[in-house]
Amino acid sequence: MENALLPKKAKLVKIEDLSPDVKLLRVKLSNSSFPTNDSGLTFNPGQFMLLGVWGYGESPFGPSSSPYEAGFIDFGVRNVGVVTKHLHELEVGDTVTLRGPYGNGYPLNSMQGKDIVMVTGGCGIPPIASLIEYLIKNRKSFGKIYLIYGAAAPDNLLFRNSYLRWQKAIEIILTVDKPSPDWKGCTGFVNAHLGKVKVDPDNTLVAACGPGPMTAALAKTLGGMGISKRQFFVSEERRMSCGIGRCQHCTCGDTYVCLDGPVFSYDQVEGVWD
Repeated sequence: MENALLPKKAKLVKIEDLSPDVKLLRVKLSNSSFPTNDSGLTFNPGQFMLLGVWGYGESPFGPSSSPYEAGFIDFGVRNVGVVTKHLHELEVGDTVTLRGPYGNGYPLNSMQGKDIVMVTGGCGIPPIASLIEYLIKNRKSFGKIYLIYGAAAPDNLLFRNSYLRWQKAIEIILTVDKPSPDWKGCTGFVNAHLGKVKVDPDNTLVAACGPGPMTAALAKTLGGMGISKRQFFVSEERRMSCGIGRCQHCTCGDTYVCLDGPVFSYDQVEGVWD
């Protein structure tokens, strides 16, 4: 039986600056493609993987690339701690460690035939980006699709090179807290722009990734639109160390984020965010 705690060696094949403190790291296995699941995906959007540096540890990240891509996996990594600092110092060709995918992602089967609204802020967009790629690949299986994405300032918006391609299939609403003089998008928090979304509330699922205060505000606004907490799926942020429910660092109420999540319907985790 394969040891779930044993990392695989992977190589960095691309590094790209996404913002002043976020890099895209593209990793590839040395001698093989990434295995696929029963749905033909290398991971389900919303699942997480543990990316690390030998001697410094590993941290959880939601892949941002298309789940149909088996040749490589992309991660958006913000420089905020010991592991991420060393990940930022690596160069193309360097070796990293990789484990996963772990947990449960967004409910892809339940999304079929529905209007989809995705909401995220700052560095919460990587797992949403992979969900966007999945939805675009299967565009005819869904109704209206929206992305509402916010950041502190225009320079903090990630994956800017993908927006024109995404806009051919979905509607994108960008918003910032501190606009620059040449900013032509929206301003303010993401929940303030849900009124721009035109969907059937009885046939809509919402996917979000972000901190507890953001998702709490979203749940309140969505409730006023007739979208229930069971139609609202959030990715919980926890310090997931083992990925398999052994270390107990990621408890969320009476559940483990690494096993039962990281994606939950909002009624499962309301009020238990950090």
